[in-house]
Amino acid sequence: QVQLVESGGGLVQAGGSLRLSCAASGLPFNSYTMGWFRQPPGKERDFVAAFGLSLGSTYYAGSVKGRFTISRDNAKNTVYLQMNGLKPEDTAVYYCAARRPSSTSISSSGSYAYWGQGTQVTVSS
Repeated sequence: QVQLVESGGGLVQAGGSLRLSCAASGLPFNSYTMGWFRQPPGKERDFVAAFGLSLGSTYYAGSVKGRFTISRDNAKNTVYLQMNGLKPEDTAVYYCAARRPSSTSISSSGSYAYWGQGTQVTVSS
């Protein structure tokens, strides 16, 4: 049974930082692309970042590029999202997701087979 468990969310002031973690089990972690998505209140779920199978194969949404950094530790089956310079518009539920390598756009939520339960990030102004 595949499980993705996020942690690290919380309340932070604008300009602050948080690091999200997602621990994966039940799948060959090294063989999966790992992604982060977020869903603001009343809005659709959007792509944030992803880390492919190759070292340095990282992808970011334009709104977070330069502020957020995705990383993965294959020895720990864990993917991280370091979020710096947080803004109120970053407030959302953040989800971790996993998919097999695919020709589908890495930002396509429908291409991810497994999802975590989400962790709330709230940025106050």
